[in-house]
Amino acid sequence: MVLCVAMEKHFFGMPLLLLVLLLSSIDRSTQLQSSQSQTLLRLQQLLHYPNVLNSWNNFTDFCNSEPNASLTVVCYEDSVTQLHIIGDRQTHMLPKSFSLDSFVTTLVKLPDVKVLTLVSLGLWGRLPEKINRLYSLEILNVSSNFLFGPIPHELSSLASLQTLILDENMFSGRVPDWIGSLPSLAVLSLRKNAFNGSLPSSLSTLSGLRVLSLANNHFNGALPDLSHLTNLQVLDLEGNSFGPLFPRLSHKLVTLILSKNRFRSAVSSQEVSSLYQLQHLDLSFNTFVGPFPTSLMSLPAITYLNISHNKLSGRLSTNLSCNSELMLVDLSSNRLTGSLPACLKPSSGTSRDVVYAGNCLATSNEDQRPVSYCSNEALAVGILPKRRNRVSKLSIALGVTAGILGMILLAGALFVTLRRVNAKRKATKASPRLIKENASFGYTSKLLSDARYISQTMKLGALGLPSYRTFSLEELEYATNNFESAAFMGEGSQGQIYRGRLKDGSLVAIRCLKMKKSCSTQNLMHHIELIAKLRHRHLVSVLGHCFECYLDDSTVSRMFFVFEYVPNGELRIWISDGHMGRLLTWEQRISIAIGVAKGIQFLHTGIVPGVYDNNLRITDVLLDNNLAAKISSYNLPLLVEGLGKVGQLVSRTFPKGTPSTKEEDKIDIYDFGVILLELIVGRPMRAKGQVDVLKEQLQASISADDGARRSMVDQTVHKTCSDQSLKTMMEICVRCLIKDPLERPSIEDVLWNLQFASQVQEGWLQNSNPSSIRGSPSLGASSLPAPSRLHITTLESPRYSGSFKSILHHLL
Repeated sequence: MVLCVAMEKHFFGMPLLLLVLLLSSIDRSTQLQSSQSQTLLRLQQLLHYPNVLNSWNNFTDFCNSEPNASLTVVCYEDSVTQLHIIGDRQTHMLPKSFSLDSFVTTLVKLPDVKVLTLVSLGLWGRLPEKINRLYSLEILNVSSNFLFGPIPHELSSLASLQTLILDENMFSGRVPDWIGSLPSLAVLSLRKNAFNGSLPSSLSTLSGLRVLSLANNHFNGALPDLSHLTNLQVLDLEGNSFGPLFPRLSHKLVTLILSKNRFRSAVSSQEVSSLYQLQHLDLSFNTFVGPFPTSLMSLPAITYLNISHNKLSGRLSTNLSCNSELMLVDLSSNRLTGSLPACLKPSSGTSRDVVYAGNCLATSNEDQRPVSYCSNEALAVGILPKRRNRVSKLSIALGVTAGILGMILLAGALFVTLRRVNAKRKATKASPRLIKENASFGYTSKLLSDARYISQTMKLGALGLPSYRTFSLEELEYATNNFESAAFMGEGSQGQIYRGRLKDGSLVAIRCLKMKKSCSTQNLMHHIELIAKLRHRHLVSVLGHCFECYLDDSTVSRMFFVFEYVPNGELRIWISDGHMGRLLTWEQRISIAIGVAKGIQFLHTGIVPGVYDNNLRITDVLLDNNLAAKISSYNLPLLVEGLGKVGQLVSRTFPKGTPSTKEEDKIDIYDFGVILLELIVGRPMRAKGQVDVLKEQLQASISADDGARRSMVDQTVHKTCSDQSLKTMMEICVRCLIKDPLERPSIEDVLWNLQFASQVQEGWLQNSNPSSIRGSPSLGASSLPAPSRLHITTLESPRYSGSFKSILHHLL
């Protein structure tokens, strides 16, 4: 709110505000054209009569209706110029019969609309190109829906567009280069979507841009020069992969959020010291290095400063000054030494929150590291000492002479050593030893340049997992009591598996893999960097690894992967094999199917190129404490390569060209169909012939009556599922099992149908008596919720006049 008030004075004189002032003076007795009244009623019908539009009927005087926080219609003369509809925060996707194309075709019959807000209405589909027929559009807000695909190019023709808000959808692709051709654009907000790639340089030409919010997408690469955006006041880039250099910025910034990216340069003191209007600065969770610019604490407008979880260094002193309005300071987990400034101590007379743990400061109030730690770390990332410009010829001569003598002695010692080693090799096989390599994955490698990590779902904080690390062999021996037989869980195609408990008490699963081909630790580290990033809430994630190497040539003999431990075992024992008399309910089965599908979607699209042909089986799906599904066996590159299947590795995981998403990803779709089939019928699938027979029976029952369908489903849940939900699950299962891979659905199509089935089931349960329909014992909180979208905070102005103050309050 403070930011909105501070920014309001900069927006006077804008054409939109003049329009709003003009509209407010219009006589409220305006009568709407009958055709536009019918258009509004048709929109109500296409939206399946949402609660927010309950007041609309054939007798509604739209232009003179009392506005409220969720619904406002504004007219000028006899045409609608503003339409604001904000649905329920828990609105699900509209039914499969909904057509976004038909909806927009109807919408463009309101050609004079200048401000359009369609929030949390369950809209789904690709935004049609014909949206550009709303040629007068100045503000477009379609946030919190289920829209996907790229931003249509046709929006570039909306020359009057000032605000574009697409938050909390599923839009993907790059920000188009034509975005720079919108001369009036002042607010661009694309938060919480699946956009990727680098930003176009044309962004730098939007001199009128005031708000740029791109948080929580998959953007990457260097930022364009933003110093030309002389009116930019809000820049929010949180949760992407931008970097590595600190960007060039506009000096009028009020809010700057660069947290959770991949910046690893110094923080430019020249850039930040000139930000005289800056109130909110967040640089946390990056790898910024070099001196911490202490001038940040005394910027004239600063109220919030967060630099935590970086590698900033420097010596603080007690006499440093702070802005009196500074309310929060987080310096934690850096390399700072010296003393905490007096202005940050509780005794300074202010109520500000200060966090500074994880540094090397001379204080006992919070956990601090030894000074040597910060000094060594600072040297590791700091500037190398300058070399002497002059070296005497005598020194060079002495050095060369000493070098020659040293080489002679070394050659003699090496000769003797080699003879001894060869003799020992004849007597015994090579014995293993542990090589503990550098576990920092910050350095560049060819793998990471070819396989970009682009998925926000892999943020460690969201998963609650510890950082990936290297384990010592001693740690694993301690965890498994020297790999005793009691810790042995089984052996599969990807090595032996042991259960272990680390010293901190956490349970893990340890997979031991014997390498069949000679490979050095350096070569394996390229794969390790990728594996370290394969983290998702529906995958059993890798926590770390350990190399065991031969003494004679240091090649890897065995490799250990440490996985998170999933306590509730295989999915199958909760369905067809029974689990202590408690089987999964129908809605839980749908939720688990959605989880498996999301795991597959991540393997296909979470990294580039994707991981395909994962040979999925229902025994590879485990359930955690909340009965959330986790795929335990997927195509990890090292596990495949370690078994000597190098050709399989190249063809499946790292193809030279772009992977064939029309065929390779459809192999996993078939495997998913088999898992879904067992979830439906509740019987184990032991052979392909059995799958084919049940598929034919399912297909026949789809077109039959309700009783025929229920006769196919697991008898423990056949009375507790809605017919529409069951039919949808059967239909998508049959499509997944089609023999022709190209005819199978995409994983996105699978997910849509599963989520639709979940919502239908949820609605059916709400309209039924729970005590009479739940035949299986309920597992309570373990049931996963149906997918939903968050509702955006309502605007302050009840009439949604379109003022930038309201827009920013809505955004931030």
